[in-house]
Amino acid sequence: MRGHDQINTFLPDELILEMFGRLDSKPSRDACSLVCKRWLALERLSRTTLRICATGSPDLVVDLLAGRFPNVRTIHIDERLNISLPCQPPGRRRRTDIAAVSSVKLHCASEKNGSPDAGSDSCSLSDAGLTAIGEGFPKLEKLSLIWCSSVSSLGLISLAEKCILLKSLDLQGCYVGDQGLAAVGQSCKQLEDLNLRFCEGLTDVCLVELALGVGKSLKSLEFIHNKGVVAVAQGCPALKSMKLQCINVTDEALSAVGTSCPSLEVLALYSFQRFTDKGLSAIGNGCKKLKNLILSDCYFLSDNALESIATGCKELTHLEVNGCHNIGTMGLESVGKSCPRLTELALLYCQRIGNFALSEVGRGCQFLQALHLVDCSSIGDEAICSIATGCRNLKKLHIRRCYEIGNTGIVAVGENCRSLTDLSLRFCDRVGDEALIAVAQCSSLQYLNVSGCHQIGDAGLIAIARGCPQLSYLDVSVLQNLGDMAMAELGEGCPNLKDIVLSHCRQITDVGINHLVKHCTMLASCHMVYCPGITSSGVATVVSSCPDIKKVLVEKCKVSSRTKRRAASVISYLCVDL
Repeated sequence: MRGHDQINTFLPDELILEMFGRLDSKPSRDACSLVCKRWLALERLSRTTLRICATGSPDLVVDLLAGRFPNVRTIHIDERLNISLPCQPPGRRRRTDIAAVSSVKLHCASEKNGSPDAGSDSCSLSDAGLTAIGEGFPKLEKLSLIWCSSVSSLGLISLAEKCILLKSLDLQGCYVGDQGLAAVGQSCKQLEDLNLRFCEGLTDVCLVELALGVGKSLKSLEFIHNKGVVAVAQGCPALKSMKLQCINVTDEALSAVGTSCPSLEVLALYSFQRFTDKGLSAIGNGCKKLKNLILSDCYFLSDNALESIATGCKELTHLEVNGCHNIGTMGLESVGKSCPRLTELALLYCQRIGNFALSEVGRGCQFLQALHLVDCSSIGDEAICSIATGCRNLKKLHIRRCYEIGNTGIVAVGENCRSLTDLSLRFCDRVGDEALIAVAQCSSLQYLNVSGCHQIGDAGLIAIARGCPQLSYLDVSVLQNLGDMAMAELGEGCPNLKDIVLSHCRQITDVGINHLVKHCTMLASCHMVYCPGITSSGVATVVSSCPDIKKVLVEKCKVSSRTKRRAASVISYLCVDL
């Protein structure tokens, strides 16, 4: 009540800040900042994270924010973000504009806002913006600069000198040079995490300087060449994470990592063509604490390399083998025998790994919770049955284009893995209704993708609808035998459904859509292109019946003028002629 502000009279700043901290949504925090000047000031003090688009006028936005939010610890600046400042007509700026700018999801200014300085602002983050960050946010601990191609060493040097508390720095795709990174090593003695992927302006020289400066604190690194990797390994004994994407690293570099980094827990090797089993054997011998290993397109690795990892790194919990064509059944068999703590396994494009390997994993890795299989032509029902009976804690199973896997394996999963929450069987054309009827016993299932499984029809989806009430995501695209009966049952049995993909389902009509949305009022996304039985009436029903709908993908010819006026912002068109 006006004149009786008892809240501000009796509540101290600390208690109001505590209340702000318990708000679970950005709009709520923004609304509180508009209550009065005191709340605006306190809300500024409570902000710890800012997210800024790197295109538009990021230098202007950073300059506006610098100094207004003294407790900011984390800033994300990303050229891929698609957000912009709300535009105000010329001459109608309000005091509350400041609160709008303080939003975590900042909107970049444009020339349309009538600002006299709009035309002079740079269209991407520059060194001036980095300097403003350093001067305005001295407590900064985490900074991400994703694909900010206009920053250089000058800006990074200025930032490093001011933000000496920096612990995490992501420079992915930035064209900074050796001098800038050397300054980071000299000034940011608490740096723990560093991402230098796709930083083409750097050489091994800067990594040597970096290792001398932050060798004792650095725990995570993503980078490039042989000499630099050796320097970091020898200078950073506390390193826990290393992700390398290149073709220039040899056995010498990995041997240095194995010898000098006994605390290494995460190792990711992408697109390597020069190192062999010898390098990975050094990792197995020296990095006994390794928990997470990714091997992608490492062409010269064989079963011997994986055996060295299995016997030496018994704490391994996550393993991904992607496109390593010389690794076969014997290598993975060693993992099953020696790594009992394995919880996640991904095999992608591994044509030489067969059933016996996964049978061994099923026997030895009872804590496995996630399994990903893509284009593994030698893996069939026998392997999946072994996983199902041995790994009863399995929660996530993703299989794509594994044509030897059919009903028998998936039935075993449904009967034994009752904690399953995430199942994807894309283009497994031997899987049919029998499999889904068994999977319906997994009452906690939330995510289901059976796209391209042509043998699945109404019977399988009806069983899912009746047995899996928590289902929130469903992709049944390209199922030619699926009709309106399944849609009606899904509407009755799965009220929590939020995302559904129905594209290329030729037997589903407006009748099925009406039954679906009658009870699935939480639906936020619906894809239904190339469904000849769904007309403009069905599209209008989805839009009008689902208050939370955010995206409808449909042919443009199926959207009436009235629906366009009502929900133009949520409809995405696939422009085709039917």
